[in-house]
Amino acid sequence: MLSHYYTVKGYGEHELIIEKSRFICYIERVLTEEDAQHFIQQIKKKHYNANHNCSAYIIGENDHIQKANDDGEPSGTAGVPMLEVLKKKKIKNTVVVVTRYFGGIKLGTGGLIRAYGKSVSEGLNAVGIVERKLMRVIHTKIDYTWLGKVENELRSSTYLLKEIHYLNDVEVETYVEEEKKNDFFEWMTELTNGKSEIFEGDVIYLEEELKI
Repeated sequence: MLSHYYTVKGYGEHELIIEKSRFICYIERVLTEEDAQHFIQQIKKKHYNANHNCSAYIIGENDHIQKANDDGEPSGTAGVPMLEVLKKKKIKNTVVVVTRYFGGIKLGTGGLIRAYGKSVSEGLNAVGIVERKLMRVIHTKIDYTWLGKVENELRSSTYLLKEIHYLNDVEVETYVEEEKKNDFFEWMTELTNGKSEIFEGDVIYLEEELKI
């Protein structure tokens, strides 16, 4: 599993008018090629009367699935520029479809490349990009006499407090980046003078929206 990666926040759409042509960008997060193809077909069905429904997607930890489709536009002027925007921004597990309604003015090869790239770039900005970080839930059991100190230190640290369970002892759950868990163990052991029981829990991804 990757320690972190970027993807889109979720579904969204964004429209541009360029030389009287409508470019409508649809974006969705996907995990499989089947999901990507299903999304593309949905948009094509919705805009069956459009001149073009161009698409691109990139899927997998190592981006091993990459596809681009010009859907009738001159070869290399739509799908590839769309895919290049995803690659440049290091976006994973994402499908984009740009629907074009021709406005009567031909854009030429360069104009088409810029238009489809701009549509996806602005679409990503409108939808939002998130960073997904691989986090380990660390459980720390302590006596109640340590709670005040531990909670205060956690809240002022770079670690993220998940939850506190008030049982016979107090159990504190903390999100810790996977590669920093050993540092956390040492920090918590020193903080509690070794009077804590620390053990690893689940691994999950936490999402943080990037400021664009």
